[in-house]
Amino acid sequence: MYELERTKEFFVGIDSDGCAFDTMELKHKECFIHNTIQYYNLQAISKYAREAAEFVNLYSKSRGINRFPALVESLQWLQKRPEVAARGVTIEIPPGLLRWIEEETKLGNPALEALLEGSDNPDPDLVTALKWSVAVNDTVAEMVHGVPPFPLVRECLEKLHPECDMLVVSATPNEALNSEWSEHGLVPFVTEICGQESGNKKETLTNAAKYAPDHSLMIGDAPGDYNAAVANDCLFNPINPGAEEASWQRFFDEGVNKFLTGEFAGEYQQALLDEFDSFLPLDPPWPVNAE
Repeated sequence: MYELERTKEFFVGIDSDGCAFDTMELKHKECFIHNTIQYYNLQAISKYAREAAEFVNLYSKSRGINRFPALVESLQWLQKRPEVAARGVTIEIPPGLLRWIEEETKLGNPALEALLEGSDNPDPDLVTALKWSVAVNDTVAEMVHGVPPFPLVRECLEKLHPECDMLVVSATPNEALNSEWSEHGLVPFVTEICGQESGNKKETLTNAAKYAPDHSLMIGDAPGDYNAAVANDCLFNPINPGAEEASWQRFFDEGVNKFLTGEFAGEYQQALLDEFDSFLPLDPPWPVNAE
C-alpha cells in the first residue's frame, strides 16, 4: 500500500477510467470482452456474454470493480440466463479463481504471476486467468491511446492542486494509468498513481486518515468508489455515468469551492449521492432463471 506524506491541508483521491478519462466503454467493449469470449470459450453465446460483461462493468452498481471479480460476476449472470441454457451451454465458475479472489487483496497480474511461479503444480484456473488478463492488457496497450480526459478535468485539478495532496486511486494496472496520465500531461497534479498493484481502493484511501475531518474527498464514477470513500471517512463527489461532462461542470463551478470552504458535507453531498444512486441498477434488463 502506498503511504502518502502529507504536505497540504486537503486530500483528494480520483479514479481514472470512466471518471477522469472517457475510456471505460472503449476498454471493455473493444479489449476486455473480446478476450473474455476467447479465453473462456463463450463463442456460442457471444451476444449474451457481451451483454453480461457490459452490464457488470459499465451499466450496473458493479461498475468499476476489479477485473477478476467482474469476470466471475459476468459468468454468474450467464449461468442465470435462460437463453444460454436453451443453447445447451454450461457456464462453469473457475473454483481456483474464486479461491484466489477470496484470499488475495492485490488482485493484479504481479500477485498472480508470483503465485504461479512459486507453485510446482499451478492451478489451471489461475493459468487461464493470467493469460486472459495479460491479453487484455496487451489489447488495451494497442487500442487505447489518444483518449483525452473529460472536459474540465484538467481545470478542476488546477484549482485543487495548490491546496490538495492528490492520488490517482484506481483498479486499473499502473502501466496503463501512467501511460494515460502522462500522455495528457496530468501527472504533475498528483503525488502518486495508485493502480491495482498498490492494493484496492479502500486500502489506498486509508491515507485520508492523515487529514482533518471533511478535508478528504474521493472523486469517482462507481459505487465501489463511494464505498471505499465511506470506509475511510472521505467525502464523495460522484461523476455520473453517462452524464460525465455535466458532473465535471458542476464540480468545477461549485463542488471544488464547497470542498475547500467546508460546505461540501451534509445537504449538498446528499443531493449528489441521491442523484448518483439513480444512474446504475442492481438487476439486468433481461429475465433470469430463479435460484
